[in-house]
Amino acid sequence: MSDSKSDLINHRLQRASEALEDARILAKAARWNTCVNRLYYACFYAVSALLMQQDLSSSKHTGIRSLFNRHYVKTGKVTKEMAQIYNDLFERRQESDYLDFIHFKESQVCPWISKAEVFIKHIASFINSAS
Repeated sequence: MSDSKSDLINHRLQRASEALEDARILAKAARWNTCVNRLYYACFYAVSALLMQQDLSSSKHTGIRSLFNRHYVKTGKVTKEMAQIYNDLFERRQESDYLDFIHFKESQVCPWISKAEVFIKHIASFINSAS
């Protein structure tokens, strides 16, 4: 793997980590909808890093999601249960960012924080094992 490609993968994993930390900060401030946004982006950055290993990319979030599901979930490299975390956060982020009168609650969002953390660690571990 070229240094620039490796640097980009590491950069995206770092962004995933930062977005996850942002989500934790927002949770402490009870900013639940924005927390969901950061949780989704944390997972998105991790998935983008994973796809970069195979030179896969898309300019659209739906494209990234589709590539991830096609190349990693349907092939069994990532379990459906693990992928469900990312796919669910994609849907929740869509709702909170684009629909009116959506107000997530602490009881909904707090479990997603730990699930997103597990997802990101899993993806990072998968990336590191393939390097």
